[in-house]
Amino acid sequence: MDYIVSARKYRPMTFDSVVGQSSLTITLKNAVKSGKLAHAFLFCGPRGVGKTTCARIFAKAINCQNPSPDGEACNECESCRSFNEQRSMNIFELDAASNNGVDDIRDLIQQTLIPPQTGKYKVFIIDEVHMLSQAAFNAFLKTLEEPPSYVIFILATTEKHKLLPTIISRCQIYDFERMSVADTINHLKMVAEKEGITYEEEALNIIAEKADGGMRDALSIFDQCASFSQNNLTYAKVIENLNVLDAEYYFKIVDLAIDNKVSDVMLLLNDVITKGFDGGHLVNGLAAHIRNVMMAKDEKTLKLLETSARHRERYQEQAKRCPDRFLYKALRLTNRCDMDYRQSSNKRLLVELTLIEIAQITQEDDSEGAGRRPARRLKTLFKKLVPASRQQATQQVAASGQTAQTITMAPVGTNPAATTPAVTPQKPMVKPPVLNLSQITHSFDKLRNEPKDTVYQRVDERVDIKENKPFTQEDLEREWLAMCMRMPQPMHGLASRLKNVKPRITDYPNIELVVDNQSVQSQVAAISGRIRATMAKALNNGEIQFTVRLAAIEEVGKVLSKRELFAQLREQNPAIDRLSTLLDLEVS
Repeated sequence: MDYIVSARKYRPMTFDSVVGQSSLTITLKNAVKSGKLAHAFLFCGPRGVGKTTCARIFAKAINCQNPSPDGEACNECESCRSFNEQRSMNIFELDAASNNGVDDIRDLIQQTLIPPQTGKYKVFIIDEVHMLSQAAFNAFLKTLEEPPSYVIFILATTEKHKLLPTIISRCQIYDFERMSVADTINHLKMVAEKEGITYEEEALNIIAEKADGGMRDALSIFDQCASFSQNNLTYAKVIENLNVLDAEYYFKIVDLAIDNKVSDVMLLLNDVITKGFDGGHLVNGLAAHIRNVMMAKDEKTLKLLETSARHRERYQEQAKRCPDRFLYKALRLTNRCDMDYRQSSNKRLLVELTLIEIAQITQEDDSEGAGRRPARRLKTLFKKLVPASRQQATQQVAASGQTAQTITMAPVGTNPAATTPAVTPQKPMVKPPVLNLSQITHSFDKLRNEPKDTVYQRVDERVDIKENKPFTQEDLEREWLAMCMRMPQPMHGLASRLKNVKPRITDYPNIELVVDNQSVQSQVAAISGRIRATMAKALNNGEIQFTVRLAAIEEVGKVLSKRELFAQLREQNPAIDRLSTLLDLEVS
């Protein structure tokens, strides 16, 4: 006999055999009993939860000639037998994933015009209806809204959000839920008993968790593991076949972290990575494990654990050892690592740092800084250093505050009385006080909060400086650049041009600025008084006069091309010439 996979062999044939959708099946059975049937139904939900199966059972039930009092099909009448033998002419299935064109919908509409030969209704089941094209949806709208009285449409989809609102509004909507782990385990137990397969409950629990709420996926994984283990499903063989990390690692990591055994945790991480598991997979699994331990601390939340009875007991035992503070901080650290994992260039180091921080949470000698960033600990160091620096500076100032004395000796041969050392008092040599950390911070805050153009705006064009301190061309260029840096934001463009123009001393102390642009000349001339006052105050010379003029033709330098500039560099620097000759350099 040909082999049939469990997902097909044990596909439910009645409403009562459908797993995990009791509320929906009761509603459908009541509709069959009362005869109050809508003309269109929409079954939506994740894959493998029974949408198409319930559509087939419902289609068979509404055409059954002798339905049971609870709304189930009898499986004995001609309509039921023809459906079970896949020869029914009243039930049609259309796969919209491969028949999604407008012509396919038009053919379906033509079939709705023919009434059923046997039975009460013609049922059209359209699977993956969200795959229909826009034109197909538009062609289907009118028939879906007002079909013949003997036509019922059952639409099934995994992506409800892709359907047009006009389609959804014409249907009764049934939302299918994911299978719980407990329901999946019970169904797998039934299949295993019928197939004569021995099992461990922990092995079925791993299969149910791997299926992620889909019964079809669970049965497919079940068949795969049964073949691998030769009909003896053990926990060890299932995790080996599915490449699932053993939960024992998570229990060990938490136990070692509570005891602050960082080195043992690192060895355990290396063992996990050596087995071929990704560090991110370990972090996600550890986060789920810590969450389960947290749920096991309270009897009220114990029911939230979807795991086997043996693992539930182990979670309760470990929860008694774990402080609440440890669990909260460990969850936060694993969550942060999960968010940073994809962006990290050194993923293993990130996982190691996370595990080290988790292992430091319960340290008694550093409870304030454990599990935090190192920057938190540096603050205590600065708090200790700053008072020490203040005390040292105070001692230096106090010591230097004493009156210094200079001893002057009289020349030889003079009055002996004069040979007595003469003590001449001098001013105390006091060292400048050392700024403490708060003073430095205050100074920087003051400079940061002060606008850049404040100094430039304070300068009055009529400033009167009585000093005539001499200055050089180098001093002039330095203060000129400083002035350009302090110019206000509206003059940012002019300041950028003035940085590239150097003023020069013509008839000391007069300053001249030569520009090659009429627009720049007019802009500078408009503020020449402010520039003169600024430079006079910066150079401490009140006799400075400032003029600006347009450069003559002979003063304007020729604009060199890249080749001309390179040739000029070779002429001025023999080393560049030799290097270009040796390397055969050319300007592209």
